[in-house]
Amino acid sequence: MIKTIDAKGLYYKQLNDMIQEAVGEGAEKIVLTNVNGQRYIGTRVARPVEIEIKGVPGNDLGAYMNGSTVVVCDNGQDAIGNTMNSGKIVVHGHAGDVLGYAMRGGRLFVKGDVGYRVGIHMKEYKDNIPVIIVGGTAGSFLGEYMAGGILIVLGLERKSSRPITGDYLGAGMHGGAIYVRGEVDETFLGREVAVFELNEADNELLSRYLCEYCQDLGIDYEEIAEEKFVKLIPVSNRPYGNLYTPA
Repeated sequence: MIKTIDAKGLYYKQLNDMIQEAVGEGAEKIVLTNVNGQRYIGTRVARPVEIEIKGVPGNDLGAYMNGSTVVVCDNGQDAIGNTMNSGKIVVHGHAGDVLGYAMRGGRLFVKGDVGYRVGIHMKEYKDNIPVIIVGGTAGSFLGEYMAGGILIVLGLERKSSRPITGDYLGAGMHGGAIYVRGEVDETFLGREVAVFELNEADNELLSRYLCEYCQDLGIDYEEIAEEKFVKLIPVSNRPYGNLYTPA
């Protein structure tokens, strides 16, 4: 069953209550039209459903989400996928800051650029590996304090003068991996990470996730795969341990 909800003029709590009601009635897909900044869409959903958003949702889209699929046909704002456990969020435009904060599983795909502190405090446990793929560029502090998971930045359609990431890339990072398509300016790196060449396992991982990303967003995989990727991983497991314990 497909349920359509017109979000025009609705307060965010009223809209989310209507989503809950549609889920309780058995809807498998919920289409939201005229969305304009309403927060917390996709939270509190007790079972996996598909939510299609026409418009620009507000902060904390998909926060604490468990297994649903959210497709945004426009741009997104800040804190998408906050502490997300599982499921998938696909944004067909640009997105804001602090995406995937403490993300613990699932996938977050953004077609355009993203802001600052994306992937901060990401973590993984056994088979729960969070994945964020950014089609454009990312701001400073990408992967800050990252403890696990995968971040991929493609730098598509960027101006030659614009760097693919900002300063403090991987600052405080102590787990997981960041993959960047193209060259990385090592002056942007946090002191806890270093640049490495890809191995066969890395190539297989990238192929798997990028094929899914390209299919969801209508991007030519072959065009992406033509350019070389590099991998950033931490070179210290406890980058700030000496600040809290005796030397």
